[in-house]
Amino acid sequence: MRLESLPRELTAELSTSASLLDAAPAATHAPFHTTYTPVAPAPSVVERHTPVRVRLDLQQRAATNLRRHALRAVRRFAVLVVADLASFYIMRELVRIVRDYAWFGDRIAARLGNVLPAGILNGWQYAAALFVALFLTRNYGRGDQRRDPQRLFIACALATALPLWMTLWTRGLEPVIVQYSITTVLVWAGLLAERRLLDRIVARVLPYPRQAAATLFVGPAEECRTAMQSPAFAGGEYCGVGFVDSHVPPAADARGHIADFPRLLHDANPEAVVVCGYLSDSRFGDVVDATLAAQCQLLSAPRALDVAGVAPRVMWRGGQPVIELTTPSLKGWQLALKRVTDLIGSAVGLVLAAPVMALIAAAIKLDSPGPVLFTQDRVGFGGRRFRMIKFRTMRNGADGEKQALAHLNHTGDSRLFKIPNDPRVTKLGAMLRRWSLDELPQLWNVFAGDMALVGPRPFFEADLHTYEDRHFRRLGAKPGITGLWQVRGRSAVVDFEEVVRLDREYIEHWTVWSDLQILALTPGAVLRRRGAY
Repeated sequence: MRLESLPRELTAELSTSASLLDAAPAATHAPFHTTYTPVAPAPSVVERHTPVRVRLDLQQRAATNLRRHALRAVRRFAVLVVADLASFYIMRELVRIVRDYAWFGDRIAARLGNVLPAGILNGWQYAAALFVALFLTRNYGRGDQRRDPQRLFIACALATALPLWMTLWTRGLEPVIVQYSITTVLVWAGLLAERRLLDRIVARVLPYPRQAAATLFVGPAEECRTAMQSPAFAGGEYCGVGFVDSHVPPAADARGHIADFPRLLHDANPEAVVVCGYLSDSRFGDVVDATLAAQCQLLSAPRALDVAGVAPRVMWRGGQPVIELTTPSLKGWQLALKRVTDLIGSAVGLVLAAPVMALIAAAIKLDSPGPVLFTQDRVGFGGRRFRMIKFRTMRNGADGEKQALAHLNHTGDSRLFKIPNDPRVTKLGAMLRRWSLDELPQLWNVFAGDMALVGPRPFFEADLHTYEDRHFRRLGAKPGITGLWQVRGRSAVVDFEEVVRLDREYIEHWTVWSDLQILALTPGAVLRRRGAY
């Protein structure tokens, strides 16, 4: 829930309360005729400085960090493509000048014409082949990857082989090998020089640290200082904004102690976090949870990894190995792909389900007094509040009876409020719940972008005050109409930690294929009616 989404009157009241509290000590020395009694905020209000508020702010900042990483990736890709094409054009013109102008005499010119025929580096065909080869060999990646001579040479060799394949059958093996070798070396030399020159131009146009990502270091003070001064992070793509010490007491130049990491991460507002040295498993897990919540890039010095949700990959920066644990830009592409799938799926679902939904609406209206639809505030992706829509399955006003029936909750956990044979449910509502037909209107929530076809369970805002750090990872994806909890037991899953585990398992291992699998298993789960009440 965003603070700015609160009613203006309530926000103003909180601001006034804070001002009066700040002024209270001074007022004790002056006469006054009124007494101010602080009023506790409503339970639904999340205080600005509470751990919950900090964690929600980190979740809401995730979208901004994703955009930053995506823009960096797009900008880097576009600049490299344009520079590569320019380099290719320059090399092509150099070959043409050497071949067409007989500076070396007729005999040498004739030999050059055989080795470098008019078709060599032929316009868009070779340019397209070069782009495909550079893309396939990952020469548009980050760090040292894009300027690696060996990787660039492989790309040039592949690009040259593609258009020369047909020439092999028309001109023979020997001239093609010579042409292939000269073309590959020429293009490789041009690309290598271009990539080195491009780095200097970028450094001149966007001097450090303007183009660098703000980076927060965490770990023992000495190891953090060493990492901040290393070639991998002392310039270029990263700019240190301080470090968080894991020792007690923290160093004087540290931003604070690791025990307060979520707040320190919130205040520093970095795009990347670097773990330096050794952290205990619990501390390391806390750092991972908070960093992933904000969708910061997470890097680490080599260490043993056994933390769910991270996929380590070695990268080279400044000639030193760095382990990348997360790639926010990839998460951004995943979210975009998932959104397109949800938009198409919900649109088709709304059209196909419209006749059934109309019949259900008429039946509800005839079955019991009250509205056809039931709406309720829930918390979705990044802690944002939205109105979830369902068909009404209880008597009108039943939500107000929840506290009176709390003793019937068979889970024993207020965060999983489930009552078998709930007395508030109507006869028609029981049938709708049994077949999950009450959730059809949520297709509109999916179409509007508040929910997804597949995702974690929808969350209650009131439960956030009871969440521990690991529970906030549930907010890393949009709530779903169906999900792992649906296909693995629905309401029969009565352990909140098991629900959280299923939600995290889905988020951490999401693929398009996993969504399709869950969607395919959902009808079977509905037909089995296990845990449906």
